[in-house]
Amino acid sequence: MEKNLSKPFSVFLLWLLSQSVLVCCQLDYKFYDYTCPNLTKIVTYEVWSAIANDTRMAASLLRLHFHDCFVNGCDGSLLLDDTSTFKGEKTALPNMNSVRGYEVIDAIKSNVEKACPSTVSCTDIVAMVSRHAVYLAGGPYWALPLGRRDGRRAGSVDEVSQQLPSPFEPLDNITAKFTSKGLNLKDVVVLSGAHTIGFAQCFTFKSRLFNFDGSGNPDPTLDASLLQNLRSVCPNQADSDTKLAPLDPITSTRFDNTYFRNLLNNSGVLQSDQALLGDNTTASMVINYSRFPYLFSRDFGASMVKMSNIDVLTGQNGEIRKNCRVIN
Repeated sequence: MEKNLSKPFSVFLLWLLSQSVLVCCQLDYKFYDYTCPNLTKIVTYEVWSAIANDTRMAASLLRLHFHDCFVNGCDGSLLLDDTSTFKGEKTALPNMNSVRGYEVIDAIKSNVEKACPSTVSCTDIVAMVSRHAVYLAGGPYWALPLGRRDGRRAGSVDEVSQQLPSPFEPLDNITAKFTSKGLNLKDVVVLSGAHTIGFAQCFTFKSRLFNFDGSGNPDPTLDASLLQNLRSVCPNQADSDTKLAPLDPITSTRFDNTYFRNLLNNSGVLQSDQALLGDNTTASMVINYSRFPYLFSRDFGASMVKMSNIDVLTGQNGEIRKNCRVIN
């Protein structure tokens, strides 16, 4: 009897495994090789052009990808404009007047549609753009599986606030948000390294300069020279809230591991960044990445692939938008 049952069970097991392979392999490194062979060239040129025109754009495009993926998955929902009946992600507080680069995605999508109509998703374009932005800023280039599809709805204002990590949150809260997306503590440290490029608005760290934890004094852990420089950019008045300061004052437009060396020198701009030294596990990783730039580059690419796979839509789910700002 056992012998007779073993064959049907084996067949069932093979079928189950085939279904698992099918699900995991709907993203493919060669997904557009035949349907849109010039895709990479189009993306590369447009990203290069955007960064040549505005060096801040590399960080902005990387951040756009992060903010899209962390709210209900990587589905291009951040790109959707508000409608008369719904306020979505783009104008939610963490994104409004903060996330940039939508026009770069629009330009790429327009050119891709001319070359390969209704073929390439906005979500895949965003994932590719972030990779190219990092590479053109001097960072790593990683293999990226493609085949994501676009969502048909944007997250609500509440979903954005609940799911996006905030620079004001303690490390435990940020880690919990990463964990909820299938990421881990290592990914927290590695992806925080994205702050090696880009700028932050003064309101995101001003309390460290003048009234840390309600003390009426600056954060005692903040490097004195950095404190002086940041105070000159962000004076203690409301009209300085939206002024910008580099997250990495030394190499603000070059993707490298200086961010981690800055943390060891108490020169992290955001409190959430400097907090990485307050935990033994994350502090050890910070030290390693400060010493071994190749290690950071390798791990950053791996963590970006993990992030770009958060709750993706594949197969017949979602759609391929013709215009990234509106559903079809």
